[in-house]
Amino acid sequence: MYKQILKKTYKYRLYPTERQQDILEKQLSLCRWLYNHFLEERKTLYEKSKTKITCFDQIREIPELKKGKPELGEVYSQTLQDVVRRLDKAFQNFFRRVKKNKNGEKQNPGYPRFKGYWRYDSIVYPQSGFQLKEDKLNLSKIGNLKIELHRPVEGNVKILTLRRTSTNKWYACFSVEINKELPKKKKIKKVLGIDVGLNSFLTTNQGEKIDNPRYLIKSEEKLSQIQRWHSRKKLKSNNRSKSRLKVAKLHEKITNQRIDFLHKLSHKLVKNFRLIAFEKLNIKGMTKNKYLAKSIIDTSWAHFLQQLTYKAAEAGVWAVGVNPKNTTQVCSGCKNIVPKTLATRKHKCPLCGLTIDRDVNAARNILQLALDTVGTTEINACGVRRILPTMKQEATGFNRW
Repeated sequence: MYKQILKKTYKYRLYPTERQQDILEKQLSLCRWLYNHFLEERKTLYEKSKTKITCFDQIREIPELKKGKPELGEVYSQTLQDVVRRLDKAFQNFFRRVKKNKNGEKQNPGYPRFKGYWRYDSIVYPQSGFQLKEDKLNLSKIGNLKIELHRPVEGNVKILTLRRTSTNKWYACFSVEINKELPKKKKIKKVLGIDVGLNSFLTTNQGEKIDNPRYLIKSEEKLSQIQRWHSRKKLKSNNRSKSRLKVAKLHEKITNQRIDFLHKLSHKLVKNFRLIAFEKLNIKGMTKNKYLAKSIIDTSWAHFLQQLTYKAAEAGVWAVGVNPKNTTQVCSGCKNIVPKTLATRKHKCPLCGLTIDRDVNAARNILQLALDTVGTTEINACGVRRILPTMKQEATGFNRW
């Protein structure tokens, strides 16, 4: 066992009363006003005199602003300070993108934008101002809110974020640090190489395939119908508000379906295997392909691999990411390069005669690269050398999970 500080976020549904919801909405509106005010200040100062103003300078302006706008006093002071830090972070990201552009990367730097009603949906308590008691969350300047604590909060709470969804639901997100004793990496008995894809969500080195659920694509027909109805409604009417809610609820359902599928699959993998190998894909770069972007986003590979990694760490399981270069092109039998396009779904090696599905071939190469990586570390108790000669004969079928 060894200790490590883990960072996690616990998310719980809030059930505010009508009065409390009005207070939350008002505080959110005030925070949005403050964000836009300071953004306008930064923009105007730079355009007129090329003057830059720092985050701390703007934080020091808040007490003076409260005199002219007394309702700002209804918001917890550290929450207002966090608004300025959020704006400062947006500018830091903007300058980072500008710097990348100067180094030859073609992208739109994206100047920080003013926030409309639906573009500012959270308020933060960065250090204090909140207290959790059984099924109540006590918030400074708001009171006790009912909270659904479906599991206990572990660790030291650092930040509380209150978030409003597009369906007008409220959630409390506790960011915590856990000083936890993690188990040592287990001896490797069952191994698995996975290749994520679009036809099948993932393919293993043993030829097993998990179907791609395609939740967004399956709901597209219904989504397009209610979006057409929404577009016909009169602007700022009650009917348009109701139809917007229908669109938002369907999107929320798709998201929840996808997250549920990913959690169940990643849990099952970690529970049944001691080493899981996957590719370190440049998913952000892949989504720039306009023909595949929607399908890649619908599969949510990045979210899945993130879940797989942190669950493996907590369970003492090896989760090894490998370089994806040529994992599809290399023959898993003789290690020679066999060029193929995306349209070629079968791997046929002219040298050794191996004929298998291209995704299975890639999964085998991914697993071998991971085993080579683990075998070269200082931890040799994992048993890699013992299983290398017999890994092709080891059964890892999904039907035995």
